[in-house]
Amino acid sequence: MKPVPHATSLRRAPVQRRSAERLTRILDACADLLDEVGYDALSTRAVAQRASVPIGSVYRFFGNKRQMADALAQRNLERYSERVTRRLQQAGEDGGWRTAMDAVLDEYLEMKRTAPGFSLVDFGNQIPVGARHTEPNHRVADRLTELLSGYLDREPDEDLRRVFLVAVETADTLVHLAFRVAPEGDERIIEEAREMLRAYLARALD
Repeated sequence: MKPVPHATSLRRAPVQRRSAERLTRILDACADLLDEVGYDALSTRAVAQRASVPIGSVYRFFGNKRQMADALAQRNLERYSERVTRRLQQAGEDGGWRTAMDAVLDEYLEMKRTAPGFSLVDFGNQIPVGARHTEPNHRVADRLTELLSGYLDREPDEDLRRVFLVAVETADTLVHLAFRVAPEGDERIIEEAREMLRAYLARALD
């Protein structure tokens, strides 16, 4: 299993700070509109109006709304990685994989509940974004391998990557079930998911 390269949906990467700020406004507007109107009704023109930028500024970065959604999914993954990293830094080095697993799951649940547009896009699972070689759960598993291997004092090898991929696929399925059952996520299903992950990871990581 080879690492999945990080996808990029930008036609042109921002160089100047003003351009980066404009891109941020575009993605923020995209996220807000996804919550308000959904993906099917989303349009690049509506995003430009919400972001208060010319439509040409949107097309400078993106050719269509699918590319915008993919860029939002990538930004979500970056922000998620930052949140998990901060959580582990606060926890210190003594928690082991159980602390890491709680950080990974809890921060995902928090973004699911609070981050604009996340419930529709998350890391690209809800809307089919990206290319076939950049499947979202592979992106997440690769990122977790990078983030957690040092914390767990494990080699970031194929075995660890496979463990995280199985855990991510399992958590993804069960968390989405929990949010289909209840708007904020059914706590009983979430706890069942947590127990399943603990049992699997205990066998793989202890």
